[in-house]
Order: sequence, then C-alpha cells, then structure tokens
Amino acid sequence: MTKTIAIFNQAGGVGKTTLTHNLGYQIAKRDRRVLLVDMDPQSSLTKFVGLVPSELAKTVANAIIEEEALPIHKDLLGMDFVPANRFLSATEMQLVSASLRDFRLKDALELVQQQYDYILLDCPPSLGLLSYISLVAATHVLVPVETHLKAFEGTDELLQTLTYVKSKPNKQLQVIGFVPTRYDGRNSADIRTLEAMNEQLAAWGKVFEAIPRATAFVDASEERLPLAALQAKHPAVKIMNKIIDHIEKMA
Repeated sequence: MTKTIAIFNQAGGVGKTTLTHNLGYQIAKRDRRVLLVDMDPQSSLTKFVGLVPSELAKTVANAIIEEEALPIHKDLLGMDFVPANRFLSATEMQLVSASLRDFRLKDALELVQQQYDYILLDCPPSLGLLSYISLVAATHVLVPVETHLKAFEGTDELLQTLTYVKSKPNKQLQVIGFVPTRYDGRNSADIRTLEAMNEQLAAWGKVFEAIPRATAFVDASEERLPLAALQAKHPAVKIMNKIIDHIEKMA
C-alpha cells in the first residue's frame, strides 16, 4: 500500500521543505519508488530539485483545478517530482468555490499512486485550503517543529486542525510523529523546549530525535542536493534514517 505523507506545519521556517527533500532522497536510496509533490506556492522544493518555477508550463495546480494528469518530472536524483509555482496561490482562491474541493488532490494522486511506494507532500506554511486538501489526501502526517518556544506554542492550532481532519474528511489519517528541528544542544532554551515537546506531544505521536541546526543543510540546498548526497555520514542523515525506519514499520 502506498504511504502518502503530508509534511505539515502551519508555521514557516521549521524545515518542512528540507525534511521532505531529504527524507524522499533517503527513502529512494532504499530502492523505494518515491514521488515528491510541492504544494507550496513559494515553490522552495521545486527550486531545491533544480527546476525554475517561472519556466514551468504545468504544475500541480493544473491537476487540482483543471483536473489534468499530474505533471510528473521523472528521476530527479532517483525521485519523481510534481512542481509548483506562484500560480498555486490563485489555485487556493479558486478552490473556495470548486466542486468536491476536498478531494481534488486525493483524486489526482489516486491515478498514479500504484506507481509509488511513497508520496511526500510538502505543505505550505498555513492552515489554508492547500494544506487542508493535502491532509485529506494523505494516509500519514509528519510534523516538523522548530525547537523554539514560540514555534512550539503554535502547535495547539495545528493539533486542532489534525483533530478536525481525522474526525471528518480523513478518519484514516495517522500521525507519524513530530520532528524537532534546528536544535542547538548548547542553548538552554532549546533544551527546555525539546523537553516540553517530549512531555506534551508524545500522546499524539512519536517525538523523534532532534535534528541539529547545521550549516551543512544550507550548503546542500545551495548545491540543489540532499544532505546525504554530500555528507552521507552527517549526524542528521542518521536521524532521518531512524525516522524512515519507524515509518516503514507503520501500517
């Protein structure tokens, strides 16, 4: 069965795109068939994989609004990819009055899901319709949370959204867990926030080992490469492999 995983947090700057890109690559290295889908009008993931958003004739927006086939770019570092660009913002407005809007993305993915073991959705930093239809389409959700007090305090609204989606449009949605990101073990505030995450979020899902703040991620993104392609022995690579181990054991 295909696992469709929404990488979701309504806050920006928590590492959603970085996590999506790196997890996708490391899953693909395990001989799994992987599709990444950029659901963010900012198109960061599209840029990460080396595409130029302004030059794209077709994006995920065409599949959602025009109900066309997903425009899949094949074999980008072993992964397939569906891009986005700024026109996805207009798509969100069009969804407001679209018929059966909740299931537009889900229906598009169902046409290709048998071709993949994993589909990873890079959600936008909002609780808008693009995030909502991503959660409706997903079988699982993974939540990166920056180890910063203000970022952690914002998880209440996020959890309310997950509760709503699980209660009505997608009762089968499973919460994989929470990935603490940009962690600095030398910072007492980060340590306290990580402790609070472990205490308060464990009832919702597993709280994974924290991914450290590292300039290596910036270096990798500048090269348009996942971290594991540049520094296979970096500690963050090992942490993400542990996350994948956990995901592969889930139903």
